This record gives sequence, structure tokens and C-alpha cells, in this order.
Amino acid sequence: MTPRSLRDGLLAAALALISVAGHAQNAAKPEPLKSGLEFTGPEVRELQRDDFANPGMLWITRGERLWQEPAGAAGKSCAGCHGEAKTSMQGVAARYPQFDAARARLINIEGRIRQCRESRQQAEPFKYESAELLGLTAYVGQQSRGMPVNVPIDAQTRRHFEAGRDLYYRRMGQMNLSCAQCHQDNWGKKLGPETISQGHSVAYPIYRLEWQTMGSLHRRFRSCQSGVRAELLPQGSPEFLDLELYLAWREGGLPIETPGVRR
Repeated sequence: MTPRSLRDGLLAAALALISVAGHAQNAAKPEPLKSGLEFTGPEVRELQRDDFANPGMLWITRGERLWQEPAGAAGKSCAGCHGEAKTSMQGVAARYPQFDAARARLINIEGRIRQCRESRQQAEPFKYESAELLGLTAYVGQQSRGMPVNVPIDAQTRRHFEAGRDLYYRRMGQMNLSCAQCHQDNWGKKLGPETISQGHSVAYPIYRLEWQTMGSLHRRFRSCQSGVRAELLPQGSPEFLDLELYLAWREGGLPIETPGVRR
């Protein structure tokens, strides 16, 4: 290696380290961390806390049934590989999204379910926002209820974290707004009759009264993009997965609430 190429290599490495440090410095968590439930009214809080009243439990019941049902050409069930979800799925939702080394990409719980459905059960993957995928995702998520989110950012996930951070702070749409302008800079303030939350994802999949149904985190992302009149990204897109990872880091330490209820 020539002295010039060595110098250029060292310079590039130094610039990369400065870039990573700058991004990490810009990444911010709200102080103190507050669940979105704290920004709702007492009736919504009671709905979430009472499993007999929580409408999301209807999807949990469906997910529990699907967990036990053999499916596809392989005739396998989720339980056939993983056993009882109450033990095998404990803590799983608190660790997602994560890096799938076999496919060299980021994956969330919905993606893992779709992947297992296709490769293990040899069945058609459930469609995004289908009752089946929402049910299984919520059922898996419920097994981690009360456990703190703890998604590590390491060498494999670093670039996804940085991309998610960049998207979180990027202004978009005709209204030229970013996620951070609402949920980092102005949480706790009023937007019409509603109080702006910190924008955490610990309660998803979630039953929103405005939707009158259960919905995924990526559906909520699209709702926000629609609200600022931006181009809507597809559910399961790499950009949304990166953003989901950044949110998991940002809310680290908050407990899983699935199935959540919001207005």
C-alpha cells in the first residue's frame, strides 16, 4: 500500500467515525420516557388495562388459535416447532426488530411470521394488515407484556439504526414536517383535542378507536405520512423497518403493552 492510499484510507475511516458519532449525538430519547397511555383519557386507559374489555383481545384469541393450527403443505403448526407460546415467546417482542443474518436484512415480528409461514409451513404468507397476521403478531407480543424493550444496536444493525434515525428527523410531505417535530420536540402539547405523545411503539399491534379495528405499527407510519401529505411507503418496506428499529432504541426500557388501545 502506498503512503497516499494509506493516508486516504485513514482519512476515510476517520470521517466514518465522525459521521457515526454525529448521528449518535443527534439521536435523542425523550426525558422522561412516557408510555403513550399516559397521554390518553381514563376511559382508554381502562380499556387497555381490562383484558375483558380490551377489544384487542379478540385478535389475541385468533392468534392463539392460529398458533396451534397446522397449516400449509408441511402440515406444521407454530406450536409444533416452538411449543407453548407462553414460555417460548417470552421476551421475543422486546428484542425485535433484529438482524436476520441468513438473509442479511432487518426483520420484524410480522416478517418473521411471514417467513416461517412460507419456509417452514410451506403456506402462503399472511398479507400485511390481515386479521391473521395481526392476531399472531399480537399473540406473540402479549407474551412479553410488562417486559422492557431491549433491542441492541451492534455492528450488524448500526446502518439500519442510522437510516431510521435519519428518517425520523427528515422533513417530508407538503407540510414539511418530521416525526421528531411532533414526538421529540412537542410531546405533551395539544394538537386540537388530542395530546401529542412521545410516539413509542410498545403497544403495537394496537386497537385504535378511530380505526375501529386492530392495526400494525406500519399502518400508523402510513397514517402519519398521509397526515403530512407525503408519499406513502409500503408496509414491510426497508425504510419502515429501519424506523421501527430506531423507535425500539428510543423507547428502550419501556415495557411492552400489547395489545394496546388508543384513541
